[in-house]
Amino acid sequence: MTQPRIYPLGDAALVCEVPPPATLDCQRRVWAVAEVARAWPDVIDVVPGMNNLTIVFDALAATAESLTPGLRDAWETADVEHAQGREVEIPVEYGGAAGPDLPAVAAHTGLSADEVVARHAAGEYVVFFVGFQPGFAYLGGLDASLHTPRRAAPRLEVPAGSVGIGGAQTGIYPATSPGGWQLIGRTSHVLFDPTRAQPTLLLPGDRVRFTIAGVDAT
Repeated sequence: MTQPRIYPLGDAALVCEVPPPATLDCQRRVWAVAEVARAWPDVIDVVPGMNNLTIVFDALAATAESLTPGLRDAWETADVEHAQGREVEIPVEYGGAAGPDLPAVAAHTGLSADEVVARHAAGEYVVFFVGFQPGFAYLGGLDASLHTPRRAAPRLEVPAGSVGIGGAQTGIYPATSPGGWQLIGRTSHVLFDPTRAQPTLLLPGDRVRFTIAGVDAT
């Protein structure tokens, strides 16, 4: 188990982080510690990230120094075996207008467009963390043969629901926004809706499977 670096962030937050690379075991420890820290009386918010965790606390009731021993103990004793999420299926229309970068990913990987789709849909993914924008889930588990660099020139407008590849990760844009990932498809599922009881569809630890709703490999 890698020992974390714990340090204050201003006078009302505490960061716990370990060096890369990101691994599923490390992320499970992050999620488990987050659940423990949320129950602490002086904690206002807990934000899991990639290889890190930020705890926001009431600076009138606690200090970074007072919380550090408990945080270190929580890291060392975290119940990582039970840090499991739900299983979520996401249908995707691959290629064509929904996935304009599918040919570019195929060219970069040396695979056919159909094989890119097949391998992407065959993957078993885990939500490592949610960030960038509300509901944007960074997924671990992308087949190494599909790793593709981000676009040299990001798009100013990526449609909501777009499924992309950025380096060693895949993810889904929950809202229309600028973005530089290679777009290979799109889903009709709504990833973020502030009117729902749980606004974010995907949460850290959830296991995600993409299903093929259609393919345009041209």
